[in-house]
Amino acid sequence: MTPLDMLREHPFLTGVPEEWLPRLTGYARPVVWHPGHRLFRAGQPAERFWLVRGGEVALDFPVPGRGDVGIDTIGPGGVLGWSWLFPPYRWQFGAVAVRRTPAVEFTAAGVRRMMEYDDAFGRQLTTRFMSVVVDRLQSARIRLLDLYGYPMALPPTG
Repeated sequence: MTPLDMLREHPFLTGVPEEWLPRLTGYARPVVWHPGHRLFRAGQPAERFWLVRGGEVALDFPVPGRGDVGIDTIGPGGVLGWSWLFPPYRWQFGAVAVRRTPAVEFTAAGVRRMMEYDDAFGRQLTTRFMSVVVDRLQSARIRLLDLYGYPMALPPTG
């Protein structure tokens, strides 16, 4: 399967204009991680992102006195990495492969240049990634509330 085929099949890119996909492949390459491989840690430079094609990656967050606390997992069809999109381009979470995980890896600087050059592409990709950001932050919030024993606030009744 070619990188272009991999992009065409990934749910994150469903509905993206076909002419954008070949340009994206210029910044993409297939990768495979094995269980236990750490992709990155919170605070490190964010220079890549990935479309997960199979397997599973665990996201974690460093919590003082508790080490790296798992907050979410990403499986087939998921997206790994959004910190590359927003300065200062540092990872907000860490990531470790849980199972053998094939993915498509993108060079962030190249994709950012594409976004700057093509406003429509930039808007659409930013919108898609903002959905990922919201999901990840919600997962982190729920996990940290659970970790520290705070009950989640119930919506007002009445």
